[in-house]
Amino acid sequence: MQLLLLSSSRAQNSDYLAPYMNWITDHLNGVTELLFIPYAGLSVSYDDYLLKVQQALAPHGIQVRSIHQYPDARQAILDAQAIAVGGGNTFHLLYQLYQHDIVRLIKERVTSGVPYIGWSAGSNIAGATICTTNDMPVIQPASFNALNLLPLQLNPHYTDYKPEGFHGETRDMRLAEFMQLHPATPVIALPEGTALKRSGNSLTLLGVAGGYVFLGGNKTPLAQNSDLAEFLQ
Repeated sequence: MQLLLLSSSRAQNSDYLAPYMNWITDHLNGVTELLFIPYAGLSVSYDDYLLKVQQALAPHGIQVRSIHQYPDARQAILDAQAIAVGGGNTFHLLYQLYQHDIVRLIKERVTSGVPYIGWSAGSNIAGATICTTNDMPVIQPASFNALNLLPLQLNPHYTDYKPEGFHGETRDMRLAEFMQLHPATPVIALPEGTALKRSGNSLTLLGVAGGYVFLGGNKTPLAQNSDLAEFLQ
């Protein structure tokens, strides 16, 4: 299994996907045709979303087609040399995957070796469920169960920034609520500019910002290049 799970599409004021391009090209390992899944996009048309991804990847010799261009979504997954899933609203993304009956099929293809790249919502669905997404539940998917390509939870765009005078919950407080109900389930929190890379039975944290694991009521910092294979058990 080959996974590259980016926290975000940008880091600070970067161009789209630019900070991760070396990771992306290394991950694809010579694959030059990518199937893009834009279903998380709600504030952008699928055609415009596709164009944004094409413009980012074309200079690197990577051709991109979108699943919405195919008459049969399942056949598109079956024919894909690699799969990329973009960010947006995680609930809408998973809703559409269930509507097109491709949740299990994506997992089967990726488990068989098709490279998978996700960012933001596209990374979130690689975990066991979407119960640690940051997004508003604007639509109800058939299930919160996701692709389960990793036996853990993900929290992209992680930050615990709290503006002065703000009285709502921080991200840490929300993740503490999850741990209260699921104390044995690890949550890997990914600040922008970081990623998880799975290659077979190895799992590594990429990015100088590092990350965090929330587990059993505790928050533990993770350094760049941390070996996280223990969380695949």
